[in-house]
Amino acid sequence: MMPSQPLHFDVFALIILLGMVQGVLLGIFFLTGSRRFDAGNRCLGWMMLAVASMTTEIFLNYTNYMFRMLTLVDFSEPANFLPGPLFFLFVYTRTHLTLPKRWWLHFVPAGIWLLNAVTWLYQPTVFKYNSYLNSHHPELPFVEPCPHYLPEDFTGLRPYVTELTLLSLVIYVIWSFIIIGQTFRKLGGRFFSSQPAYLARIRNLTIGISLLPILIVVVKPNYHHDVGDYMLACYITITIYLTTIMVMSGSSFFRPEALPVPAGENALPGEPKKKYGKSALSEEVEDTLLNRLTQLLTTEQPYLDSDLTLPKLAQRLNTSPHHLSQVLNNRLQQSFFDMLAQYRVQEAQRLLQDPANGHLKIDEIAERVG
Repeated sequence: MMPSQPLHFDVFALIILLGMVQGVLLGIFFLTGSRRFDAGNRCLGWMMLAVASMTTEIFLNYTNYMFRMLTLVDFSEPANFLPGPLFFLFVYTRTHLTLPKRWWLHFVPAGIWLLNAVTWLYQPTVFKYNSYLNSHHPELPFVEPCPHYLPEDFTGLRPYVTELTLLSLVIYVIWSFIIIGQTFRKLGGRFFSSQPAYLARIRNLTIGISLLPILIVVVKPNYHHDVGDYMLACYITITIYLTTIMVMSGSSFFRPEALPVPAGENALPGEPKKKYGKSALSEEVEDTLLNRLTQLLTTEQPYLDSDLTLPKLAQRLNTSPHHLSQVLNNRLQQSFFDMLAQYRVQEAQRLLQDPANGHLKIDEIAERVG
């Protein structure tokens, strides 16, 4: 007979539960609908599900529900090595418009830990009971262990899971800060600039994530076991809800819109027609695509290519020519060729105003700007 403890539920348990549920909802949000076609959304969605699984285990441990679900002991441990790389890939995708080459290498540690997890997840119930007591109820007596099904921990690294998790978070947070700083400099701003807004939101979210490894350093040395994990889970909940607030603040859901003109009635004089009024492309996705387009035009200047076409530009943005045309029409009230001409004229003006280009002829300027 394996003794248990009574169920325990307090305000901390409520906070952790709210974070767990919100993390699942936010993960599903990013991984469904038209949002799932954006690589950055997929990274953030899987990250939310990973941290939701971690908070779920902490919730079960903290409330003593784990005594009733011993098969789930340590089930989320492989997820420790997912938030760091997933968040980094989210930042990279938002600033470079595409995933890095060999992006899958970032998940090798999580894959190794998942293989290693088999050696302690596939064990007798008594083994898992003792493991749970060792982490969260060291005051209770262990049950006489039975033979293992498998040799535990073939890597020999499991005793250092906290240190390895901390190292992963620190590396990827620092890497994310470096990329964000580089992007701000490319756009002519400083690290704490408020514009562009999308990059400022990413920076603020990264600052919030960076406080988690600091909290781990503060909490873990004060608890020889995992009984202090509830504080980490509460902060994760705060981070999840801050992410939700950022998503809502960038959403067009609450923005007032003009009512559609009834069929048969003419629009007001000078009012642009909604060419894509029945399109399934949401305004939120339009906002994201417009931000990516603006960044691409600013940092890489594809308009200098004389062979640039709408399909080529759409391909570089990982979208369809129809969607790109819709964004240009709805948000900028321009066609592709109008936008192209605008950027090329601006670049030509810049070259003409530069005294170093005084020797260039007009046709040479035109050739340089595409």
